[in-house]
Amino acid sequence: MGSFKGHALPGSFFLAAGLWWAGKFSLWSASRRSKNTGSTRLASRSSQRRLEVLESSAVLFCSLVGMLAEQFAAGGPSLRLYDAAGKHWEQLMNWQHATMYLFFGLAAAASLLVHTTDAAPLALDRLMLAVAFFNEGFIFFYHLHGRSLLDVHVHQLLLFAIFGEAAVAFLEVFHRGNVVLELLRCTLTLLQGSWFWQIGFVLYPPRGPEWDPNDHNNLMFITMCFSWHLAFAMLAVSALHCTVSCVVRSRLRRTPPMEMGLLKPRDRDPESEDEIL
Repeated sequence: MGSFKGHALPGSFFLAAGLWWAGKFSLWSASRRSKNTGSTRLASRSSQRRLEVLESSAVLFCSLVGMLAEQFAAGGPSLRLYDAAGKHWEQLMNWQHATMYLFFGLAAAASLLVHTTDAAPLALDRLMLAVAFFNEGFIFFYHLHGRSLLDVHVHQLLLFAIFGEAAVAFLEVFHRGNVVLELLRCTLTLLQGSWFWQIGFVLYPPRGPEWDPNDHNNLMFITMCFSWHLAFAMLAVSALHCTVSCVVRSRLRRTPPMEMGLLKPRDRDPESEDEIL
């Protein structure tokens, strides 16, 4: 990650994940609130499982690509942890980044296990996601030794978003389907993604003058800028949630309502995963 592209890549991943989650959770929330047969199909357990499997497969693939890139791309350590001849550790920063990708890969694998078999409890996917975010923050917390004041400050601000996501994902273990918690996770994910881009522009500006790492005014501006990123994330999630909810309600109005009790047992859609707990 020691470059502009190294921060833009994970930033793009988290931005995409935040927007995807916001759209998905908004769709399910709007569908659950409607008493229409079409809405029950959108929020059915089978529909949710298909989306979760696709999402987890994509995250697992991206995690594997990230680990391989950290190890073998651009002169990486190539799975060598310690150089016995030179008596030194081999590119520990790449190893730390690969470890972050590893935990997100484990979270994706756990989600696949949950949604393709009955061998694991449903809440395991949220628990592993919380562990992945916590591990990311834990490694970043001890990732800043010997760096400039500005470098340390921008990464410390990033920790607020990461540990916040870990806490929210852990709460979802016990309150699955709570749309407030789900949208809060989306907001913090967007915040993390946009802030990764901001870190890239601050520490590795692609063009223009470099930032003075010891100027206190730069630290003040960056702190204020973090609040702007949070406001942007909140507005983006709110706009997407309102848009999806309005579209779902508009489309479902065209389908005549039907009492679910009149349906034959074999015609009923399975209950949503959120209603199981």
